[in-house]
Amino acid sequence: MFRNVLLVCAALLYVLTPAVSRAAERKPNIVFILADDLGYRELGSFGQMKIKTPNLDRLASQGMKLTQHYCGNAVCAPSRCVLMTSKHPGHATIRSNKSTPPEGQWPIFDEDVTLAEVLQGQGYVTGAFGKWGLGGPGSCGDPMAQGINRFFGYNCQSHAHSYYPSYLWDNDKHIALNNNPPVPGHKGLAKGADPSDPRSYDEFKGQDYAPDRINAAALEFVRANKDRQFFLYYPTVIPHVALHVPDEELKPYLELGWKDPPFSKASGYGYTPHFTPRAAYASMITRMDRYVGNVLNLLDELGLSDNTIVVFSSDNGTTHLGEEVDYTFFESVGELRGLKGSLYEGGVRVPTLVRWPGKVKAGSENDRVSGFEDWMPTLLDLLDKSEAVPDDVDGISLAPTLLGKHQDPRPFLYREFPSYGGQQTIRVGDWKAVRQNMTRADSISKVKTELYNITEDISEKNDVAKQHPDIVAKLEKMMAENRVPSEVFPLLPIDPPPKRSKQ
Repeated sequence: MFRNVLLVCAALLYVLTPAVSRAAERKPNIVFILADDLGYRELGSFGQMKIKTPNLDRLASQGMKLTQHYCGNAVCAPSRCVLMTSKHPGHATIRSNKSTPPEGQWPIFDEDVTLAEVLQGQGYVTGAFGKWGLGGPGSCGDPMAQGINRFFGYNCQSHAHSYYPSYLWDNDKHIALNNNPPVPGHKGLAKGADPSDPRSYDEFKGQDYAPDRINAAALEFVRANKDRQFFLYYPTVIPHVALHVPDEELKPYLELGWKDPPFSKASGYGYTPHFTPRAAYASMITRMDRYVGNVLNLLDELGLSDNTIVVFSSDNGTTHLGEEVDYTFFESVGELRGLKGSLYEGGVRVPTLVRWPGKVKAGSENDRVSGFEDWMPTLLDLLDKSEAVPDDVDGISLAPTLLGKHQDPRPFLYREFPSYGGQQTIRVGDWKAVRQNMTRADSISKVKTELYNITEDISEKNDVAKQHPDIVAKLEKMMAENRVPSEVFPLLPIDPPPKRSKQ
């Protein structure tokens, strides 16, 4: 009998050993959630007092807050390009938003190596759910051509201006939504409509809320791949305007009795009107928070949380459209200067959270300067696969910082943005050089360089360039050295403008 017990134990050991071995070899899953136009102070964990974000606040308590993390650029597409390719804006393929009608944005190149492609090479199944914006359908920048196994959502940024569209992309095919008619992202009140009558705004309410569909597809991806290594890239469209949100989400904020004057688009500028814009904006962020909670809860349910790295961030700062998003009321960027479209801190410093139970200390925070270009080398470092990082990236692994080890300061962080007047910045230690309105000058010598000590002057109110000409000269030299010209996205007056083809 004793011999039989030994034989049974040996058989069980034989059966279980391969499974145990596979589990030990399995690398952590990666979930990267990217908000759209979320300001630095719009999460409770980053100081927000009016908008409720309980799930993201819980995520912050379970991991690390990065308090000096910078998105890739001041608007959507170029910021996402930095994230996906690990190249800062002086080297990135896409440096501003540029549409490619009838649908999509200027594509990243075939030769651009994306985070998704690198992770695919490490055996990960990859999925993207939300807004892509790095190349139109069928282009070389299409998500299915850039390392994404499963895509669901909006390919095009303009299409994503509506939360009640007629369709979304399901891989390379359309899936129809039950919005008849679809709600446009840009439209004013009907002629003769009374802006003080809430019924005048009913035409901007749909039936089939696209973010619900996207969240469901992301959850389905996690369930389908629970036994595999997966990379979930979740670039949610919230809280980018238009102000579209189901009425039931508004109720808790309407009960607060805020003075909430309607956004009627009377000036003709903006997206679509809303009768209670403050409540709408807050409720959109709270709904996004619930979507994040759905993902986190599913990881718990499937027993995946301990072996999943979760990162949350935003593609840029709060929208500058103050008539429909009251960023002053919400103190969306707090003490920071600038909004979306600006390379001042409020446009590019973004709330960022990282959780990896048992590896990243719960309830911690770190103020080391870092940026979107750092995520590819960071994640591969955490996977013990640093050798897979392409040689030409600009990112520096944050892994030592996340794991609680000493790490030297980042040598510099460079940004350029040829739109919104033309802008250029570089951060070296506490010093930050800023150039604005570059397109108005006919030579670089006529461009003013501002200088701020960010540690002493986080609001960038006191330009101390005149007091420190040596530092200005050093930073100007570094800005010149750490970029290459772009024919498609020239930074004037440094680069020559694109040549016009002869008619």
